[in-house]
Amino acid sequence: MTASSVLLDIQAPIRDRLERVPDEVWRIVQADVALVQAANAHLRGMRGKLFRPTLLLLASSVEGAPEERAVPLAAVSELVHLTSVVHDDSVDHSVLRRGQPTLNALFSHQVAVLMGDFLFSKAIAELVRLGDLEALRVFTQASNDMTLGELRQLASYDALAFSEADYHTLIRAKTASLVGAACEMGALAGAPRFRSEMRRFGERLGMAFQVADDLLDYTEEEAVTGKPSGNDLKEHKVTLPLIAALRQMTPAQRGRVDALFADAEPSDEAIADVIAIVHETGGLAYARAQGERFATEAEEALATLPASEVRDALGEALAYVMVRRS
Repeated sequence: MTASSVLLDIQAPIRDRLERVPDEVWRIVQADVALVQAANAHLRGMRGKLFRPTLLLLASSVEGAPEERAVPLAAVSELVHLTSVVHDDSVDHSVLRRGQPTLNALFSHQVAVLMGDFLFSKAIAELVRLGDLEALRVFTQASNDMTLGELRQLASYDALAFSEADYHTLIRAKTASLVGAACEMGALAGAPRFRSEMRRFGERLGMAFQVADDLLDYTEEEAVTGKPSGNDLKEHKVTLPLIAALRQMTPAQRGRVDALFADAEPSDEAIADVIAIVHETGGLAYARAQGERFATEAEEALATLPASEVRDALGEALAYVMVRRS
């Protein structure tokens, strides 16, 4: 079974409401400004898989009686995610995402930064319109956590001293915080007594999601991920596969890694060499095991939910995270 077919199965119980989310997103961010309209049109053409709205709508349906506000809340969760994507691409000076030009490549770095700010401010304005202060608190806390996570990463001057504990703190902030917030707010819009369980589920799912994403950088080719394999190494980013591998390397292997990180523009050959070292020293196997542990913890959080098609779909979300491709 492919990742795409798994995702379709996950979305089946909430398909009718999920199909309304994109229109809600673009309703929220409409503006009578030509540049904003052009940027929005480009972003709309890069529509993602709506994974966070999917989780929010599923969480709202745990007890079978979701509130109408779940759909605009799902749109807000996608907007907060889109804001982080636009800002991340700007910070990293990325020119491609999923094979499509980024805003900063198509327009300019300045436009990308300001569009990210615009998307976020419109998401907040929608929460104000809904009069939902609890949703406002949860989503703004997630956004704050995401920003602080990125700042901590930028402040890490010795990349190879980045520890596993540092890595866990980072991915909890940059990925798990928003996934957890989406699940929590979904519960509040339909199954409030399961708020803590859904928050726990989302956070652990988000941790597994990020570990799986970081593994892709060592295992998948550009045609699959929309970015070159080894891009994290090219940008001198240290993720769990490398952290685990560093503990097992010989001095000679460690020297080759040090040389790559000392080179401002490492060659494709140097990157391929370090990827091979990470394979040989068990870094990938260790990271996979950690991702599976997070997925198991997420599955345990579902244990008290009533048996239903929705709970089954949430469980299938774990399989999607572990096997998905871009």
